[in-house]
Amino acid sequence: MTEWAAVVLAAGKGTRMKSALPKVLHPLCGQPMARHILDALRAVGVTRTTLVVGHGAGQVRAALGSDIRYAEQPRQLGTGHALLQARQTIGHAAGDVLVLCGDTPLIAPSTLRSLMERHRTSRAALTLLTCDTCPTDGLGRIERDASGRVTRIVEEKDAGPDVRALREVNAGVYCFRAAWLWPALASLRPHANGEIYLTDLVEMAVAQKKRIESVVTRDPLEALGVNDRVQLARAEAALRQRIREDWMRAGVTMKDPPSTFIDAHATIGQDTVLQPGVHLWGKTAVGRACAIGPNTVVADSVIGDRCRIVASVVERSTVEDDVDIGPFSHLRDGAHIGAETHIGNFAEVKKSRLGRGTRMGHFSYMGDATVGRDVNIGAGTITCNYDGVRKNPTVIEDNVFIGSDTMLVAPVRLGARSVTGAGSVVNRDVPPDKLAVGVPARLRSKKPTT
Repeated sequence: MTEWAAVVLAAGKGTRMKSALPKVLHPLCGQPMARHILDALRAVGVTRTTLVVGHGAGQVRAALGSDIRYAEQPRQLGTGHALLQARQTIGHAAGDVLVLCGDTPLIAPSTLRSLMERHRTSRAALTLLTCDTCPTDGLGRIERDASGRVTRIVEEKDAGPDVRALREVNAGVYCFRAAWLWPALASLRPHANGEIYLTDLVEMAVAQKKRIESVVTRDPLEALGVNDRVQLARAEAALRQRIREDWMRAGVTMKDPPSTFIDAHATIGQDTVLQPGVHLWGKTAVGRACAIGPNTVVADSVIGDRCRIVASVVERSTVEDDVDIGPFSHLRDGAHIGAETHIGNFAEVKKSRLGRGTRMGHFSYMGDATVGRDVNIGAGTITCNYDGVRKNPTVIEDNVFIGSDTMLVAPVRLGARSVTGAGSVVNRDVPPDKLAVGVPARLRSKKPTT
């Protein structure tokens, strides 16, 4: 039995968050807090993970999905009792069990890897992660004997002044040999408050002369448990700084890192420059050699190479290579912008596709439209796509020239190389190579030469 299993304890009410949302679902850099822990486990190769849920169990299951197992702790009777609920879901396949708390999102894969390697190579019954500087109140203190061996963990609420003065604290991450863990855990007795403490296993292991090992984390914030919104903000700041530093080392320039916000699953290509006030949210992917910002939001979108986006918002859209956008433009859900397209200031695109080389200078709106290649969209042009009942499509074929302030009353199609005069209201199809002028627009047999 050499396989690892992991258990994430996430059943607590989180009353100090003062929220209807379960604590482990509070967002942190664009994803639920618990997801950061699950990602760290995947990064070290642990695929058999059980999440112990209790308060808001249905919400947690819905948010985190079915790629993990769940065990339920209907009554919160302590960390030891919570872990015991996962025994059945783990079964007999795992030789070692890694246990983490669902509110410690800053744990790094490298730290977990070190802890697991120490546990395996030492053949310890129990290996725990400690921290030599207390990052917050409420953490248990580590007591050691004269030879430096861990002898017990004293919960802060049970500690006297001398014990509270100890610097080394429990980070709440453990490795157990499964064959020893489950019988030992079942034999623990509740404290006066009715709770079973997982930390009591340390004293039990000492009494049984079992080997205990420990690893000290380099970063004290890995031991930070998030119990209220102040700690949530502190964890968010630390995680965002970690993300920024990783991308800068990977070849991304940030002119003002503290004002740059990058979510955990966003990706950025080399030689891209992020100006102050840039927000990359969700599963955004930015290509190489782009210039993004200042003051730009890109959410759940794909941006190609060599794009320039200034002071604009891009949401759930795709932007191909060599596109420039803004300032003050907005791409909404379903926008797809072809390569070498120009979108100027105060333009909006929704659920529309703009072909390669199209120019949409300013003060225009394309909604539910399919626009071909090399189209000129004059200032003030809008698609009148909503008739009060349904959204209707507009089709603009290649090389169309749309004059300023044209109203395109959908459903409508403009044929290739057609032209509209300034201020026209086009409410019927325009054939290729025709000119539409007036209110409502009337066709002329020949477009004027320019």
